Amino acid sequence: MSTVTEAAGDAGIRTPQARGGFSRSVRDSLVVARRNLIRMIRIPEVVIFGLIQPIMFVVLFTYVFGGSINVPGAPPGDDQAYHEFLMAGIFAQTVTFATAGAGAGIADDMHKGLIDRFRSLPMSRGAVLTGRTLADLVQTALTLVVLAVVALLIGWRSHENLVEVLAGFALLLLLGYAFSWIGALIGLTVRTPEAATSGGLIWLFPLTFISNAFVPVNGMPSFLQHVAEWNPFSATVAAARQLFGNTIDKAPTSVTGAWPMDHPVLASVIWSVLIIAVFRTLAVRKYRSATA
Repeated sequence: MSTVTEAAGDAGIRTPQARGGFSRSVRDSLVVARRNLIRMIRIPEVVIFGLIQPIMFVVLFTYVFGGSINVPGAPPGDDQAYHEFLMAGIFAQTVTFATAGAGAGIADDMHKGLIDRFRSLPMSRGAVLTGRTLADLVQTALTLVVLAVVALLIGWRSHENLVEVLAGFALLLLLGYAFSWIGALIGLTVRTPEAATSGGLIWLFPLTFISNAFVPVNGMPSFLQHVAEWNPFSATVAAARQLFGNTIDKAPTSVTGAWPMDHPVLASVIWSVLIIAVFRTLAVRKYRSATA
């Protein structure tokens, strides 16, 4: 009798095991993504505030700094050339700055114990993080749509066909998705959402500003030129400019002869896939140990 009781007690406290393989993991990820999207709809101020910052950057760089920045290959004072040069950088900055929100959201779920409740369910362990990053990707895509409309209003234009323009935005979203896994790792590592927000932004500022996003790299010191041209952020910016047709034919593709600047589309894909592979592995491993 005691054996039966002990067995029943053990069964009662056993943690449910995740079932199924890949299809189960996809289904669980979509369920978690749906939960986060519903939460986003119910708290629209998160989306609204997320739009304010990139719009402010567009206005500041276009109308405050744009007149003093010359684009290589363009006539001095050509504002239209700088508008087209700038927007790929703003688009890329917008998708990467979503990293802080991803990290803060996961840290908040950890802090409130929601992750522990997910852990008590028979679901794929990686689905919690994958669902979160997919929901953040949808929010980032909506932000890009609004930002593209603002860009058109200030004079930005693309000069390629629709397929190449969509490919440019796809590369931007791929970079944003890759960086959201860095945010997920930060959110699982820190103790509070505030720390996740700070930790998610502090490294993004040098990454985005030591790049070709806002100013040509030929005006930087030589050692920063090498850093900027091998920066994965710069590769995606250069790829987006190329696919949008926002490059000037006689402008040099690279100052230092860096391979990513001569092959920006391929380099952008390689960097993004590599970041996803590395940081998704680290984030899922951290998630398992944090909730063990």
